[in-house]
Amino acid sequence: MIQKEKGMIGRYLPKDKRIRMLALMLADAGIIFLSSVLGLLVRFDLSWAAVPGEYKQAMFAYLPYYIGGTLAVFFIRKMYATMWSVAGVREALEIVGACAISALLQIAGMMLLQLVVPRSFYVISFTVLCGAALLLRLSYRIGLSLLGQKLHKRDGKRILIVGAGTSGSVILKEIQTSAFVNDLVVCFVDDDKNKMGKILNGVSVEGNRNDIPRLAEKYRVDEIYIAMPSASAQSRKEIIEICRETGCKVKILPGIYQLLNDEVSVSKLREVQIEDLLGREPIRVDLDEILGYVSGKTVLVTGGGGSIGSELCRQIAGHNPKRLIIFDVYENNAYDIQQELKKTHPELDLAVLIGSVRNTHRMESVFAKYRPDIVYHAAAHKHVPLMEDSPCEAIKNNVFGTYKTAKAADKYGAKRFVLISTDKAVNPTNIMGASKRLCEMVVQMMDARSETDFVAVRFGNVLGSNGSVIPLFRKQIEAGGPVTVTHPDIIRYFMTIPEAVSLVLQAGAYAKGGEIFVLDMGKPVKILDLAENLIRLSGYEPYVDIPIEFTGLRPGEKLYEELLMGEEGLQETPNQLIHIGRPIEFDAEKLERDLERLYEVANQDTEQVKALVREMVPTYQPQPAHTT
Repeated sequence: MIQKEKGMIGRYLPKDKRIRMLALMLADAGIIFLSSVLGLLVRFDLSWAAVPGEYKQAMFAYLPYYIGGTLAVFFIRKMYATMWSVAGVREALEIVGACAISALLQIAGMMLLQLVVPRSFYVISFTVLCGAALLLRLSYRIGLSLLGQKLHKRDGKRILIVGAGTSGSVILKEIQTSAFVNDLVVCFVDDDKNKMGKILNGVSVEGNRNDIPRLAEKYRVDEIYIAMPSASAQSRKEIIEICRETGCKVKILPGIYQLLNDEVSVSKLREVQIEDLLGREPIRVDLDEILGYVSGKTVLVTGGGGSIGSELCRQIAGHNPKRLIIFDVYENNAYDIQQELKKTHPELDLAVLIGSVRNTHRMESVFAKYRPDIVYHAAAHKHVPLMEDSPCEAIKNNVFGTYKTAKAADKYGAKRFVLISTDKAVNPTNIMGASKRLCEMVVQMMDARSETDFVAVRFGNVLGSNGSVIPLFRKQIEAGGPVTVTHPDIIRYFMTIPEAVSLVLQAGAYAKGGEIFVLDMGKPVKILDLAENLIRLSGYEPYVDIPIEFTGLRPGEKLYEELLMGEEGLQETPNQLIHIGRPIEFDAEKLERDLERLYEVANQDTEQVKALVREMVPTYQPQPAHTT
């Protein structure tokens, strides 16, 4: 299919590039002739009769050389190969430079041929040549600025850009010049008072963030682009909240690195995501410092194909481990991360193994063969309602998968063992949370008996992970609704996958043994607010375009999650956002005996498993489902 020419103006230009070049050269020849004539006319008050004959004769005598020489200079300087439809300041300077070279050649040539003209002739001729060449080559851009936006972008989306800085300017330029973006930028907003009323490439800055709703209505805006990559997370959150009131679709530039790497463009704009609304800066850690202990080590990641496990593998792979072992029961997940790491880290000594952490002999054989120094245990069942219906599977996989992996780590001399835990382990109301609390107890028990440093890392819900509520909401919105929320008052702590993985890695660096690391994740988020925000940011109105239905709390689900049990208290770490919960005392010998009983009951697949877990985890209080 033939591509469209660039707008209404480009539609009338010749399509063959050789014809275009010939036309441009003929136009240049006319400009050169004009500059020579005006060089004399201006000097003699625009009266051709007043120009002495010897000057006319000299000008016409050199004119063929002037035309030929200038066209040659323009050709050598690639004036006929440049895409003038997207020309900018650099190309304009190239024109000036080429004209300057032509002027110097003109002076040298006329002196060599002993042709006499007034000295002002050279200055006037250069000025006219330079100005006319610029005007000719930039006429497309000028015409596009004056007419193109109104002519060929009349039917496109109407855009408001937040941020009249470098990023906003780059996006505006691309929209105005692109043949493939048929949109119209109607105005800017910026909080910088010095930019108010200024005009950027023909588009005015008409207010600050508080004026967004008014301007969106005034200009019938369809989409809002937030081009403020250096703004703080809190500032972006506030602007997004204001944009939500307009009902417009909102897109955002991801971050300052886009600007630093010269990657700002319309294609880099993305849909606003829920993490943009968390209102806090991402957790940042010095991974080079933290992962120093990974370099030269053999690292095993169980559940390495999952959301957290795969991100662990990505970050570990970039810090020179001696060998990385990915262990997962799901072959498709394992295959995906294997192929990715082979492409991004071809030098990596990578082993990808399929198996279950519930299989004692399989775990023994893996540890005996590879002797990992560091173990990240991410393998687990984590879906709360599903585990309520299959409690024995939660116990077999989570508790005894952890126990068997931990015993193998101890037996084969691993240096560190890091358990991935969850806030649902605190005062659990469901079997999944209770099983993870038992995992923490197993880790503490093993640490007291082993030379291996056993620790746990506890965090909340991970945005975008498998089973997370956010992907579910997106699918429901794409399907036209309804969006389902269990309860209007339910709240959760949220973090991004990279943040969660950073915490896990930091715990590995801080580990002395027996700790439960906890992240300060700021304020909890209301799930209903998340649903409403996602609907609005998708360009719809909650309860009008997309209905929201309340389905009632599911078995074992509670309205809020806690990160620490009250008795645990907090200890500081070098990272002020990471704390250590003081372990609760328990009888390790009794726990070991109880684990033997639990193993038997779980393998009988009986509901009695919940009663036994309640005995072992005093804080476990199963709750029936609530209704709205």
